[in-house]
Amino acid sequence: MITLLAINWASVGLQAGQLILSLSILVIIHELGHYLTAKWFKCRVEKFYLFFDPWFSLFKKKVGETEYGIGWLPLGGYVKIAGMIDESMDKEQMNKPPQPWEFRSKPAWQRLIIMIAGVTMNILLAFLIYSMILLVWGEKKVPVSSMKYGLAFRDTLMTDLGFKNGDKILAVNGQPIEDYNDIVKKLLLGDHVSIERGGKQETITLPVDLIGKLSEKKRSRIPLLEPRIPVVVKNVADSSNAYKAGLRTGDQILAVNGASAVFFDELKSILAAHKSQTVEVSAKRGSDTLLLSTAVTDDGTIGFYPVSTLNDLDSMGVLKLQITKYGVLESFPAGIKMAGDQLQFYIDQFKKILSPETGAYKGVGGFKAMGSIFPDYGWDWESFWRITAFFSIVLAFMNLLPIPALDGGHVMFTLYEMVSGRKPSDKFLEYAQIAGMIILFGLLLYANGNDWFGWGRGK
Repeated sequence: MITLLAINWASVGLQAGQLILSLSILVIIHELGHYLTAKWFKCRVEKFYLFFDPWFSLFKKKVGETEYGIGWLPLGGYVKIAGMIDESMDKEQMNKPPQPWEFRSKPAWQRLIIMIAGVTMNILLAFLIYSMILLVWGEKKVPVSSMKYGLAFRDTLMTDLGFKNGDKILAVNGQPIEDYNDIVKKLLLGDHVSIERGGKQETITLPVDLIGKLSEKKRSRIPLLEPRIPVVVKNVADSSNAYKAGLRTGDQILAVNGASAVFFDELKSILAAHKSQTVEVSAKRGSDTLLLSTAVTDDGTIGFYPVSTLNDLDSMGVLKLQITKYGVLESFPAGIKMAGDQLQFYIDQFKKILSPETGAYKGVGGFKAMGSIFPDYGWDWESFWRITAFFSIVLAFMNLLPIPALDGGHVMFTLYEMVSGRKPSDKFLEYAQIAGMIILFGLLLYANGNDWFGWGRGK
């Protein structure tokens, strides 16, 4: 029990560390956009902080007119520009006559550029990260047509909807699915699915509240689906029941207690039904078929790791892993396209959240949900940068929402001024800032409460 707890806390710590590093990069880049453009237009920047610093900061150093620091509250960061009504709520400064170096003294077009610079930097960062991912690791795809045995559905909700292990998903909403990696994203946004089962095509209708149903189940990291794979032993621990029974690397399991267990989903189901019992395992080794007797643990396992990586499955002929390499010049337009695709996917998700009938609001999560996206098995730089790039797109989109206290709110008021020729009063902007902060705090409380207590799920 102590070992399991240690592993669990190590995984949590690993995910938390990746989340903090990712958000730190995004916050610094975002605020750097405001900082550089403010300096460009000769505004005085009083503070540049990573994280918030109510009452005290972990580190601070003043260089010239700007105080640089790290706060103790990791909920974001900020740049304090003189003469700007922001989260600092510096009323004393705003009561004084405007000075040439202040934000409020600058023309509307300059203030607009300063406000959209943070979002612009996050978009550019996403472009750059995706381009570097393509340059270093390439673009990885698994053609759906290459998946020899179809899919295995790990979540019971999917089987309740009518999916069966071995199904091949051909299209969602009439649009063909070419890459396995796109299946889940398309399903979450789809209405109906075309599948191939036993050589025949069928259609499954998806509920409008599919995302809500998944959220209500408080799903773990178990995937909705995965490639259906034969059970071939990759590693078996010397101390395991499987090893003691005679199972070795390279063996292929065929049956358990006479019932077919050719595929991993079949094996898991049978072993789960025989926990703490002894079973007879039929396995193929070369041209020989062996019959092995092994004990099943309380967890429904016998102690081996199956072949499961895409590279191994490609070698076995179970599927085809296509890796497209990009040169330096090719990677940038491809990276821009990838960022655009991810932005469109997030916008489609956001529309679902705004529609109560989808129940997608139940899945809105905070820092716990964000951290759970990162790998918990080790530090994987490719995954880290992919997630960071996606978060950068999310941060850019969310900051453009026309909510006071966000960049989008400031942009909205500045555009109103440019169109109407009338500048909102400082008092109005002050009240709007307070209202916006209350809204944001409420959303933050709801999202994180949903993480821990399932507020949106009614639990």
